[in-house]
Amino acid sequence: MKRRNSYSLVAATAAVALVLSACSTSSDEEETTGATGGETTTGADESEGSDGPDGVVSFTTGADEYNGYNGVLSSTYSTGNSVINDRMGVGFGYFNANGEWQNGTDLGSYEMISEDPLTVEYTINEEAVYQGGTPITCEDYYFDWISQNPQWIQDANGGEILFDHVSDPGSYALGVPAGPECEAGAKSFTIEYSAPNPDWELVVAGALPSHVMAEKVGMTKEELFEALKNEDFEVVQEVADNWNNWYSPNPGELQPIEEVPSYGPFTYLEGGWEPGQYITLVPNPDWWGEAPGVEELVFRFIAPEGQLQALDNQDVNVIEPQGTQDALDTLEAMSGVTVLTGPTLIWEHLDFNFAEGSVFSDANGGLELREAFAYCAPREEIVEKLVRPLDETTEVMNLREFFPTDADYDTVLAEAYDGRYDEVDIEKATELVAASGVENPTVRIGYSAPNQRRADTVALIQSSCAQAGITVEDIGSADFFAPGGALDTGNYDVALFAWSGSGQVVSGRNIYHSEGQQNYHGWSNETVDAEWDKILGSLDPEVWLESKTIIETEIWNDLFGLPIYAHPGIVAHTEGLQNVERNVTQSGVVWNAEKWTW
Repeated sequence: MKRRNSYSLVAATAAVALVLSACSTSSDEEETTGATGGETTTGADESEGSDGPDGVVSFTTGADEYNGYNGVLSSTYSTGNSVINDRMGVGFGYFNANGEWQNGTDLGSYEMISEDPLTVEYTINEEAVYQGGTPITCEDYYFDWISQNPQWIQDANGGEILFDHVSDPGSYALGVPAGPECEAGAKSFTIEYSAPNPDWELVVAGALPSHVMAEKVGMTKEELFEALKNEDFEVVQEVADNWNNWYSPNPGELQPIEEVPSYGPFTYLEGGWEPGQYITLVPNPDWWGEAPGVEELVFRFIAPEGQLQALDNQDVNVIEPQGTQDALDTLEAMSGVTVLTGPTLIWEHLDFNFAEGSVFSDANGGLELREAFAYCAPREEIVEKLVRPLDETTEVMNLREFFPTDADYDTVLAEAYDGRYDEVDIEKATELVAASGVENPTVRIGYSAPNQRRADTVALIQSSCAQAGITVEDIGSADFFAPGGALDTGNYDVALFAWSGSGQVVSGRNIYHSEGQQNYHGWSNETVDAEWDKILGSLDPEVWLESKTIIETEIWNDLFGLPIYAHPGIVAHTEGLQNVERNVTQSGVVWNAEKWTW
């Protein structure tokens, strides 16, 4: 999965697995400024302060309000929600700090028992229970499969999905026609796929408690399981209505703990949610694993521009601001603060709009104007001035499915791209503007503002492309990605943002396939569609590599957009707080918060 942090425009494949692996950086890295100063709102009062002896740690995910327990609804799946909910749930695997997927957690583990047909057996820890003591059993995973809208539900619902789940049914529910196979009360279950699934390790994770939904409709957990297996659509409709409202519409008001039980190291503190201020978690009394290292974990709602000052004031103990030189300089000048830096799997890019209203559409400037823009966009200068001061090893990225640190990067790059846009060529850009037939073209570049690094990026492009006769207009705005905003309405020519790498083999399909849910820009390529379908149907890494090489080649040939760089990452924390560790994936620094201790 790739996603833009803190927005609900997220990839809809294998969503649950990545929610439970804390799927994003904690500070909305690609959408915020990370600027210093500004007013900051503290959370708990002085008695709930951040000094170590009290066993309290405060962290900020950004200013977005928490909105509920069921974090896989289309309205609740976001960075701010995930980093909180992930502390109250556990899956069968996780990404470690280096981005390597690990099989086996306190919840249990899995094993592939057959490759043809692909069959996987999951084993749940005998001690695993939801808060309150109800055992976690296979019925919960059957209900999790149901919530992702298998075919029988769509057939009974006129072809429409019933559960408001962010996952595309094709990523899991449709590929496992029988659902998890098990007996009621079992601590293991088996999943048989109807076709190969390259991301089979990621699609099954934690499961929300089915006994809560059963009680909502007047059933026992076992009775609900039988009704679902018997395809009782009336029951499913009633359950779905409750499942779709399993969140907190009124900030500060949590549902009774019996309806939102934890199955992770932390749980809600009763009365611990102050709207617009903070939400506090405490150790889950029924957690069967190692106890957390702190008595309270406070998530404060602080806008990015106030986070550095909040750390300096000790209103928070851990932050993960956007990696900018100003932020790094400010943090390094602070006393009593430890700063951690390094690469991330978040990468910046410029995507062209292919829709009819854009100057880059085939009906207007088309490929010639896209090429002209690519020749005048100073990607090396952008990296040199804005990114390399934070990480001198940063290079211009020229692929999308591979990072420069990946073993196959150089091999694929040699096949897919000849380097023609690596250096600015104003003469060539000017010739292509003339060939496009567009006189005095204006290019609108949009991004989520305020964001100083993106504003600086656009300014550098403006200066360079003006020499080729292209006027670049900065249309960055706070609502660029919002419903009804410029991206939604197509009123832009280039979108500037970042994707977060996920470790999924097929995550890019959602972006570069003609029918991809995150193909925002109207691009379509039959060859690319066919290659993604090959990848989706294979478990062979050699097939993935061959097809992705073709995909990267086609993306360059059509000029879908321009990758720029992988983001450098910064984490800062109060001295004395132990076990704080950066994670290069979407999980972010909060990935191991249960191990933080003073």
